[in-house]
Amino acid sequence: MASLLVNSERMSIPIDLSSLTTLPIMSEPQFYEFCRTNPDLRIERNAHGEVTVMSPAFADTGNRNGRIFAQVFNWAEENDNGETFDSSSGFTLPNGATRSPDTSWIQSDRWNGLSPEEQASFAPIVPDFVIELRSSSDTLKNLQDKMQEYINQGVRLGLLIDRKNCTVHIYRPNLEPQVLMSPEFVSCEPELSGFKLKMAKIW
Repeated sequence: MASLLVNSERMSIPIDLSSLTTLPIMSEPQFYEFCRTNPDLRIERNAHGEVTVMSPAFADTGNRNGRIFAQVFNWAEENDNGETFDSSSGFTLPNGATRSPDTSWIQSDRWNGLSPEEQASFAPIVPDFVIELRSSSDTLKNLQDKMQEYINQGVRLGLLIDRKNCTVHIYRPNLEPQVLMSPEFVSCEPELSGFKLKMAKIW
């Protein structure tokens, strides 16, 4: 079995390359098979077919991601207005990229408009709302570029949480990003009616 070691955050991760004939550019079918043969990894593909492999998050980052997901999930359940997805969920954007936001939310009518086959794949849909949490291995520039891509592809609201600098970058279409310094909460209205992301246990 062909394999590749990808080092990130001081971890070495064996990757099964037996389904591939070329690297690092992958077609959509190659990427799908690559993800099937490496189910324990978070893998993204950009609009040019270039693949990024991300190691499992450190426990502290995973804990904070869980707290973020729980808040969005509980709000969505209470309002019965959409579906919430964690960082293992991949979506195919209109530009061909496959992205996995740390937390995302999609309105019910849009999600239910997909076929069961589409829902069971890297769903061809742009989330309405996404959150990215910066980890110790992430550069701020790369995450800012990713957030702008989300907005360009149709995301209505995006939050980039930078724990290192205690800032939250808020992205909306046709607006410059708004940066909040050490906020106690972040209002997600009007896109997510009544939802405020509490930051106390995320910092």
